[in-house]
Amino acid sequence: MTQGTIVGVGLGPGSQDLMSVRADRLIRGASHVAYFRKKGRTGHARGIVEGMLAPEVTELAMEYPVTTEIPFDDPRYNELLSAFYELSVAQLIEMAEAGCDVVVLCEGDPFFYGSFMHLYTRLLNRVPVSVVPGITGMSAAWTATGQPITWGDDILTVVMATLPEATLAERIAETDALVVMKIGRNLGKLRRALAHAGREDEAWLIEYAAMRQERVQPFKDAGESVPYFSIVLIHGHGRRP
Repeated sequence: MTQGTIVGVGLGPGSQDLMSVRADRLIRGASHVAYFRKKGRTGHARGIVEGMLAPEVTELAMEYPVTTEIPFDDPRYNELLSAFYELSVAQLIEMAEAGCDVVVLCEGDPFFYGSFMHLYTRLLNRVPVSVVPGITGMSAAWTATGQPITWGDDILTVVMATLPEATLAERIAETDALVVMKIGRNLGKLRRALAHAGREDEAWLIEYAAMRQERVQPFKDAGESVPYFSIVLIHGHGRRP
């Protein structure tokens, strides 16, 4: 029996009409799909493809054992997630060895800070595995501001707000253009880092980029909390004709 292929398919930032033609074709033709979700939730990736799946599709919901319940630097965090990824890989391999192709739904781009990367590295050389790229959330975010993110020789830095405050401030101060992700509980730390770097007035906050609830505002107008799907940007102003 020929092994099936596991395909990580990038869904883009959250709107079906921003998916690639290849992603759309694979999703609509899939006999088996898998996706990540928090326990008790539908899962954002699954929600994006609502109405696109065949009626007889087989679904595998891979439920995270932990998300924000314990700090990521707690040893238990890596232990729990490592076991979770191993279990998910075993389930996918079982499907592939039964001859089934499986589409793994991935928000944004599968190779850009995505959970699928942890499956991909474990699946390599065990079953056929491939990736379909997608538009990243940050692309949708800077497009939502109506301003180019980089010009000429601008240096673009992408940082996670989970970094130490001093590291954030240093990176913010030295770059031309900036993208900050994983803000959530780190909003206060990010605000202090931007102020320390003297760049708070340049920053923009984009919530739910390319989604129905999209909202764009200067970062200085942000409240005391932001939703999960939030990105902070600083635009570059480099060389141009």
